[in-house]
Formats: sequence, C-alpha cells, structure tokens
Amino acid sequence: MQSMDDRLEAEIPALRRYAFALLRDHAAADDLVQDCLERAMSRWHLKRPDGQLRAWLFTIMRNMHISDLRRQRRRGWHDDIDDVTVPGTRAGQEDGLAVRDILDALDRLPEEQKSLLLLVGVEEMTYDTAAKVLGIPVGTVMSRLSRGRDRLRAMLDGRPAPGLRRVK
Repeated sequence: MQSMDDRLEAEIPALRRYAFALLRDHAAADDLVQDCLERAMSRWHLKRPDGQLRAWLFTIMRNMHISDLRRQRRRGWHDDIDDVTVPGTRAGQEDGLAVRDILDALDRLPEEQKSLLLLVGVEEMTYDTAAKVLGIPVGTVMSRLSRGRDRLRAMLDGRPAPGLRRVK
C-alpha cells in the first residue's frame, strides 16, 4: 500500500500540466498545484476510499481555480508595471502564431467548455472521469465538449462562434 505522499507525488506532473494549461504562467501554476496539494493533505480524511485520487485532486484544483477567478473579478484586474509588455515585432514562425491563436481562442471559451477541453484533450481523461471531476453527468460532458470543439473550430477559422439554436 502506497503512502499518501507517494500517491500525491505521482499525480504532480499531471496537476502541473493542467494548472499551466489553465493559467499559462509557470509561477502561478506551481502556486495552484501547491495550494491544491496542501488542501488535499489537510482533507485527506474526507477522501472517499473507493474514489479515484486523480479525479479528486483535479476537482480540488478546478474548484480553487474557479474561486480565484471569482475573487479576481470582485477585486478587478490590475497590471503591475513589471508585467506591461512593450509592443514588439510579430513572430516570423507560423507555428508560434498558430499556437498563440489557439491559446487566445481557448481563453475566449466559456470556463466550463475550456476546462472540459483541457481535461479531455490535454489530460486525456475519459468522459466518465471528466464528469466526476466536474460533477456533471456524462451526457453533459459530451454535449459541452462538442459545443466547445465547434466554437473553438469556428474561432480559429475566423467565423462567428455558433450561438444557441431554438428548437421547437
């Protein structure tokens, strides 16, 4: 039987990837992972013995990320003088531009679609595991994922994002 430390340590690379995908800042991602691990260790007694550790940790991390977003929204956005970038020249590499476009489009997606695309696309979670992480039914996962992919594709192709359709 593995100790709590060994089990948590095995999940750190996946947590770091997901945190970086959410925040795109290594320092902030490391802080989020550390906060997530601290919370998991302090509430280890609340973990269900039959539950999946990875799903539990990703749920903690996602909930902490959502709480941070809400806290930032209440406080308002600010730019540190050190973070202000000086306009530069455009990159000459098309790959770099394509990656930037994809990341920008991801940022414009609604949070529930973005989280789901990252969990399934980047972390390669199954629909069942992603449903457990997000606390939603598997059918909702499939429909949100489909809508998120469609919306992302439309934004990358320069088309307007598909809206809601009225079905009578």
